[in-house]
Amino acid sequence: MLTLNQITLMRGSNILLKDASLSIYPKQKTGLIGKNGCGKSSLFALLKHEIQLDAGDVNVPQNWLISHVKQETLALDQSAIDYVIDGDVPFRTLQAELAKAEANNQGEKIGELHQKLDAIDAYTINARAGQLLNGLGFSQDKHQSSVRDFSGGWRMRLNLAQALISRSDLLLLDEPTNHLDLDAVIWLSRFLKAYEGTLLLISHDREFLDEVTEQIVHVENSTLTLYKGNYSAFERQRAENLRLQQAMFEKQQREKAHIQSFVDRFKAKASKAKQAQSRLKALSKMEDLAPAHVDSEFNFAFRKPEKNPNPLISLDKVSVGYEDANPILKTIKLNLVPGSRIGLLGRNGEGKSTLVKLLAQELSPLQGDMTVGHGLNIGYFAQHQLEQLRADDSPLSAITRIANGALEQVLRDFLGGFGFKGDQALDPVENFSGGEKARLVLALLVWQKPNLLLLDEPTNHLDLDMRLALTMALQNFEGAMIIVSHDRHILTSTCDDFYLVNQGQVTPFIGDLMDYEKWLSNDAKEQKQQAIAANNVDKEPTISRKDQKRLDAEFRQKTRPIRQAIDKAEKQVEKLQTELDDIEAQLAESEIYQAENKAKLTTLLTQQKDVKQALATVEEAWMEAEEALEVEQEAFNAQV
Repeated sequence: MLTLNQITLMRGSNILLKDASLSIYPKQKTGLIGKNGCGKSSLFALLKHEIQLDAGDVNVPQNWLISHVKQETLALDQSAIDYVIDGDVPFRTLQAELAKAEANNQGEKIGELHQKLDAIDAYTINARAGQLLNGLGFSQDKHQSSVRDFSGGWRMRLNLAQALISRSDLLLLDEPTNHLDLDAVIWLSRFLKAYEGTLLLISHDREFLDEVTEQIVHVENSTLTLYKGNYSAFERQRAENLRLQQAMFEKQQREKAHIQSFVDRFKAKASKAKQAQSRLKALSKMEDLAPAHVDSEFNFAFRKPEKNPNPLISLDKVSVGYEDANPILKTIKLNLVPGSRIGLLGRNGEGKSTLVKLLAQELSPLQGDMTVGHGLNIGYFAQHQLEQLRADDSPLSAITRIANGALEQVLRDFLGGFGFKGDQALDPVENFSGGEKARLVLALLVWQKPNLLLLDEPTNHLDLDMRLALTMALQNFEGAMIIVSHDRHILTSTCDDFYLVNQGQVTPFIGDLMDYEKWLSNDAKEQKQQAIAANNVDKEPTISRKDQKRLDAEFRQKTRPIRQAIDKAEKQVEKLQTELDDIEAQLAESEIYQAENKAKLTTLLTQQKDVKQALATVEEAWMEAEEALEVEQEAFNAQV
């Protein structure tokens, strides 16, 4: 068990934690949340023995292996897959001992080491490393590329894969989704649900926290408060606590009225599409959750556009790409009108950002017609803009240049809604964190009254409070919007339609994000089957039709137990998911958090934890059975 007992942790004269205590049991998955600068990363540094306590005791079992994501990656010539395998320290240690024993012709030692390697499943190490790389978005042809060939963001993915392959007892993950796209986030959440060790996770992605964690530790007022349940359960419990504080009550009511007005306006067309129903469900949940953020320092709204041409942009059979290369996207047909709210889906590298750059007019069509409405005013957010801010600027000086003579107090009040209050509005950009730069870019964008928003991963570096403020502002935006994001909550809460960018095409996607997850799974299977078919296309038939039927029957008989296991797992997953939905529906009721229902709440939270664990176990068994059937199928195909 990991325990913190009456600890005090300071950074200079700033007290991060004071007399804080916490106990985390083995195999628990815990989310660590709190405002930026509250001490979350410092707590991780303490557990990694990088800093010392100022007071109190910390106890981590001596035999626990701690794994974390390295923040720096050297430009190595080592291949990506070998770099990931380095994360499995016991394997590398035994491998080095084996090489030494073989060099010295120590036969008995060699046999002993092979037994040890077999005991840790060492002979699947390349397959496991390959699965991690595939899951995190590395194509098969990149596995042997040298580390130096990858950009900073992709090297961080390599570091994440290295941490995940480790045989850790305690896994520390600090914002692991920051450098991932939506597909990789979905894969990572599944991986972590099946992780058998103890997990401490810092994240600002509420959907990710909901899926992965079973309890939340909130860092606030220099203390640690443990809440049972996932992030949504934390918000409900904290909202109930805040309701008891009269000073917070009035602001809470304003937030609820704001959300309710949007829900009322949206209900009229909620039945038109499945994703609209999903969005309405998210909004109704937010009605109860928003009060948990009533003390947020962020509060802003998009200003009404001065013009709203219709259409804003029209694309007719447009192809787009980069110089000296084939088009990435072809024959795009898209008509953006005021009120369009589109989320872009698609695998990494398929062209989502390319489409956004085309609409932002950073790229020109290679062919086809692109018509721009008179009075179009684009608000474009992309990560590269953070680095284009002037280092010697302050938030106030940056906005003054585009404010056309607005009064300083008006500008200060506006910047305050983005967290730049008082002297913070005069701080130089060169000292800003990634989150502060992102907030400043958003502030500059909002001030300019855009009628078309193009947002490419806008939530990177933003904390939970700022993400909620941005979500609420987008809900009331009167222009058109296209967003690329790995944050599923902001996609579900703000988008009416989804478009799929895949294999050079941009097409409407019928369904919501759950349907997209299914599409990803089915698409991966199709690609694998196509690869197998392509591999077998040139093979000459070597057996008769009669023998083929016999072999097919033998294969079905051989794999019958596996297929039965798959069917059983599917039914168990469906049953457990129904149970979990029922439990979480009860937990969504505010009455359950009243004092007289404490016993029932405790029972429900225990049931939620048990069902989630059972669901993770069954899903893992299902996945293993599917993989086993694929292995048998590949072996059978190779045979015939």
